[in-house]
Amino acid sequence: GFLYIHDRIKDMIVSGGENVYPAEVESAIFGHPAVAEIAVIGVPDERWGEAVKAIVVRKPGIAVTPEEIIAYARENIAHYKAPRSVDFVEILPRNAAGKLLKRELRKPYWEGRDRQVN
Repeated sequence: GFLYIHDRIKDMIVSGGENVYPAEVESAIFGHPAVAEIAVIGVPDERWGEAVKAIVVRKPGIAVTPEEIIAYARENIAHYKAPRSVDFVEILPRNAAGKLLKRELRKPYWEGRDRQVN
């Protein structure tokens, strides 16, 4: 048989009982011509437990809306895996080795919640 590694288990988003792997969503959206960098995280959602959120760094001089990013994702992956919201940032947080710090992206959304995600 084959073993497929989709993403780190701690990064996995559980939305409405479905497992969503951020790497799969990032790969689907990264093909958009306006996207320079992307990170996908799970944020609290009253209905689904967690919702998929994309944090995007735009390429210089290219305008794009959150709705366009979401529509692009829905063309390339299952609807439940597509982000429900998109935020645009200038840079993504990284450590000294250049590794993306997703916990820093998740932190503001989970502060003050009973349930925490690392």
